[in-house]
Amino acid sequence: MQTLYIRPIALVDSPQSEDGDAVRLAGGMAYASRFAVIVREGGRIVSRERLGARALEAALPGLPAGAAEQWANLTRAHAPLDLALKQGGARTIRLDQPQVVGILNVTPDSFSDGGAFLDDPAVAQAHAAAMLEAGAAMIDVGGESTRPGAAAVWEGDELKRVVPAVEHLAAMGAAISVDTRRPAVMEAALAAGAHIVNDVSALRHDPRSMEFAARSQAPVILMHAPGEGEDLHGGGDYGDVVLDVFDWLRERRDAALAAGIARERIVLDPGIGFGKSVADNLALLNALPLFHALGQPLMVGASRKRLIGALSGEAPAHLRLGGSLTLALKAMDAGVQLLRVHDVPETVQALRVWRGLRDAALTDFRQLPG
Repeated sequence: MQTLYIRPIALVDSPQSEDGDAVRLAGGMAYASRFAVIVREGGRIVSRERLGARALEAALPGLPAGAAEQWANLTRAHAPLDLALKQGGARTIRLDQPQVVGILNVTPDSFSDGGAFLDDPAVAQAHAAAMLEAGAAMIDVGGESTRPGAAAVWEGDELKRVVPAVEHLAAMGAAISVDTRRPAVMEAALAAGAHIVNDVSALRHDPRSMEFAARSQAPVILMHAPGEGEDLHGGGDYGDVVLDVFDWLRERRDAALAAGIARERIVLDPGIGFGKSVADNLALLNALPLFHALGQPLMVGASRKRLIGALSGEAPAHLRLGGSLTLALKAMDAGVQLLRVHDVPETVQALRVWRGLRDAALTDFRQLPG
């Protein structure tokens, strides 16, 4: 069986720079002018053709099955995420430009903050408020470390950590996602005022999770991780990491749709750092535009990850700001909608400068003579 992939391979600042021979990716602020049409059979790439935007659109009728769908997905504009607030009213998160998601780990063994926000709720609350004030569109609350080698957390402990943090954020009117694999924690967090379920196991860890997520009608973030059970990092044996992760996320998207989760409520995450080598992570980050062909908004969480240390003299997690910003900008260039980060003020500042450059490229293009 042959499988087709349409991968954007040339990104441009504006369609004007290519005399209109470019398309807008996912309704955002990234544009692609050239594409690789890849065909894989039996895990092996059997053909790879490079085409411009106009040429590819004209060639669609003669391409293998799935080409038209992927082309439509690449150019699909995403409606904002609609979130109902517990205290009444609604909030939306726009997906036509990048948004910063601040991380709040209420765990004793987080790789990035060492449990600083678990022992003192006032410190956690102040940190969350500072992230919101700095421009975070959403706060992602997690009560279980999922770093390599981390011990599993008892469900009761996770509930005790997560629910009070969510309640406080809900009282502030924040948009909240809950980073959990357990349906009981999902349910309690949503009842406390959370809006989005962010599951690093893509609703595989517990057989009840998919049914609950569909019944709750909450948006879900489905992340790639190769491992089963407690060890999400195991089993990372890839033929082609980019195409394998693409296929895996497509399967999880389709499983969510079959379970009754609405398409506009599914976000996908390639799972940087989960069961992947440094080379694997770099390949995925370079291929991020491809994942728009799945037709869903994307989240990327590369902030302070180990690959940054590996590329910078083993810098410890708290000294990885420069690398984190580099990867955030890489994701922005690729049209990724949600950036999950620890360093919110710095990332928001980088985003605003990036946005200024994009706006200037769109509005201040001068036609060259000739």
